[in-house]
Amino acid sequence: MPPTSPSAAVGDAVSRRFATGRQFEIRRGDAFAVVTELAAGLRLFSRNGVQFTESYGDDQISPGATGITLAPWANRVEDGVWYLNGKKQQLDVTEVSRNNASHGLLRNSSYALVAEDEFSVTLEAVIFPQHGYPFLARHQVRYGIDAELALRVSQTFINDSASPAPFVLGAHPYFRIGDVPPEETVLTVQARTRLVTDERLIPRSAVPVEGDFDLSGGRNVGSLELDSAYLDLAFDDGVARHTLSAPDGRTVTLEQDSNCTHVHVFVTDTFPGRSKAVALEPMTGPANAFNSDEGPRWVEPGEAFTMNWGIVAVP
Repeated sequence: MPPTSPSAAVGDAVSRRFATGRQFEIRRGDAFAVVTELAAGLRLFSRNGVQFTESYGDDQISPGATGITLAPWANRVEDGVWYLNGKKQQLDVTEVSRNNASHGLLRNSSYALVAEDEFSVTLEAVIFPQHGYPFLARHQVRYGIDAELALRVSQTFINDSASPAPFVLGAHPYFRIGDVPPEETVLTVQARTRLVTDERLIPRSAVPVEGDFDLSGGRNVGSLELDSAYLDLAFDDGVARHTLSAPDGRTVTLEQDSNCTHVHVFVTDTFPGRSKAVALEPMTGPANAFNSDEGPRWVEPGEAFTMNWGIVAVP
């Protein structure tokens, strides 16, 4: 259900009414967004009262990780194990059923407010050195509504360590178009390659997009059940776009910049209260990047890296 947060960022006492902590509201024209203290998550984006992302109740944390941001890795690390300069690193296994370390280190962390203005809010969390990830870093997330009433998001990884630090950034928004039944919507993703995973959802190979995995011409969501990453995206002036469309012409589009080389498409029938839900997840690398030939990105001491994505809705 849509949130019932107060009209401004609430104080500590009031924030305890929300399972996801402080609620930060952004309004511009008919556009409205709610961002949470927990995981710097996007709890809601709407236009003209039409809900374009999945949401949840005040007493809930995000079901299916909806809306959360991900750092210092997105998706999964197999067995929670990777190697740094030949030394084994063991992360906590947080996806016990598949024995993976899932969705980074900040999923259950509070983000602090570092800046806000009329149309934006910026939150930040610290990643402290720990077993499996011996680096000091920050993840800063800025949400803003631009003059065209699109939601724009920047995620920045800042390395405060004395040595280069690896990372994969990502986000986990789920999309909808108001009360249109999900089975009546059409999903379009332009990509040439997808990753093939094993039963633990760890990528084992990359293959050309074809057959049931080809979304380039638009596929009815009712016919889809997907949990797959796509790459070799169709960038136009540095932006790739993936769109969910309704029969009446309304659309919602995920836009991602060229630093977001992958998009993970997750279509599921397990989202609470929904017959189908569609997650489109911009990422700077694949699942298990810390163990792949492609590898994570690295940022030098004192430097930063930013990925940009956004949501454009036609209500």
